Amino acid sequence: MERIELYDTTLRDGAQSEGISFSAADKLKICEKLDSLGIDFIEGGWPGANPKDASFFNSARRLKLTNSQIVAFGSTRRPHARPDKDKGLAGLLAAGTKYITLFGKSWDLHVKEVFKIDLDENLRMIEDSIKFLIARGAKVFFDAEHFFDGYRENPQYALKVLRRAEDSGAGRIVLCDTNGGTVTSRIFEIIEEVKNVIKAPLGIHAHNDSDMAVANSIAAIQAGCVQVQGTINGYGERCGNANLISIIGNLKLKLKISCVSDLALKELTEAARFVAEISNMKPQDNQPFVGASAFAHKAGVHINAILKNPRTYEHIPPELVGNHRRLLVSELSGKSTILKQAEAMELELDKTPAKAEKILKLLKDLEHKGYHFEAAEASLEILMKRVMRQFKDFFKLQDFRLIVEKRSGRRMTSEATIKIKVGGKVEHTASTGDGPVNALDNALRKALAEFYPNLAQMHLSDFKVRVLDEKEGTAAKVRVLIQSQDKTDSWWTIGVSENIIEASWQALVDSIEYKLLKDSRDRT
Repeated sequence: MERIELYDTTLRDGAQSEGISFSAADKLKICEKLDSLGIDFIEGGWPGANPKDASFFNSARRLKLTNSQIVAFGSTRRPHARPDKDKGLAGLLAAGTKYITLFGKSWDLHVKEVFKIDLDENLRMIEDSIKFLIARGAKVFFDAEHFFDGYRENPQYALKVLRRAEDSGAGRIVLCDTNGGTVTSRIFEIIEEVKNVIKAPLGIHAHNDSDMAVANSIAAIQAGCVQVQGTINGYGERCGNANLISIIGNLKLKLKISCVSDLALKELTEAARFVAEISNMKPQDNQPFVGASAFAHKAGVHINAILKNPRTYEHIPPELVGNHRRLLVSELSGKSTILKQAEAMELELDKTPAKAEKILKLLKDLEHKGYHFEAAEASLEILMKRVMRQFKDFFKLQDFRLIVEKRSGRRMTSEATIKIKVGGKVEHTASTGDGPVNALDNALRKALAEFYPNLAQMHLSDFKVRVLDEKEGTAAKVRVLIQSQDKTDSWWTIGVSENIIEASWQALVDSIEYKLLKDSRDRT
């Protein structure tokens, strides 16, 4: 099979995810990252729909992309209107892109009950719009919205829509499973049937409402589609779109189908985390290929086997997609696990067996007290390096004070005052926050900003609290886990105490010190 075209719609469909709101500058950064990955087409948005998208398309003209084409997205003309008078089509042309993706209705239910027009007028809308854009120099892809639902209920009309788009000159006919409800075997069967009628190159656009979007996209390619549409990390409305990260991994490594270069494949993990960072979304640890847990192994027979031959419990070498293997450390760990973990941290623990025994005993004691290092590898690395006397604190706390105040008729406020020492200099500052931990985080960052400006590149992305012994009531120990992330990575840290502020402080300090440790390591 020849090379498959990758079409990314993160900037439009992905932006419809709950919690995502891209600025025009965000979109430009993502475009550059997708270009370096080797994505063929980047759907930038719907020009004319809002000022943000208009600003993006104006700025995108200045991008120096080497692999990608920016695509404008929009709908067919309005019912009973002339295409040369349609503002939507004018906006698409004004975006100045070589390629335009036009969507039209292929399910008669939508034509009758949403547009409330006759079926022939919908066909005229498709024909008029495609011909109008092509006559003005654009290359047009046609997205047949709700195609698989339409084909199920009225196959004759759904195929009429495709034929009209093909006859009007569309360069790609993209079959959309817009509601995400079609099962994989049916996707394959329908595309086989479509190929008997449509000769234009086909594409697939799958949503994930049945958790089949990636499988459906792969099946569509196996059935003959030459273009696959999706989003980075599967972002999108409702349950999301087909995850392009997983599609790329499966095409390259399972089916040996060309889509990106081998070098770009090694950037897959970094690209997924970069887009998550820009999107302000927490990376999914269990995401296939690129998640932090994708190649994680816990104690027992798995680790024993992995140390002998990684193929025993890994479907691919993690390095192929820029990820890495993790051997999780817990109270179940043996010495071999500790030594392997130390090797990954570039600690020569095998030369100091007494230190290895000390670390193992310390870990088991701490896990007994409530720590959970398999979920907080950043704290584990700091702990091990401290035992090995290979960690130098980046700062020292002298004291901090928290004030939480609630006045009648006003919202609760939190203020933290902190005094730290960096080298020989003492910094004393204060800050407010949405809660006591947020106030403490803000105050600590403020105090460290002069010494470590790179801390501005990280933020806390998750905060978890668990009561360890419910029978103790309000005096029970709590475990606090904090996830932090920057543009290239994410990490977890941990704290345990009867005092939730103390536990939060432990995890907070580790999160910042790990960022500083990581950056210092990257510079060497």
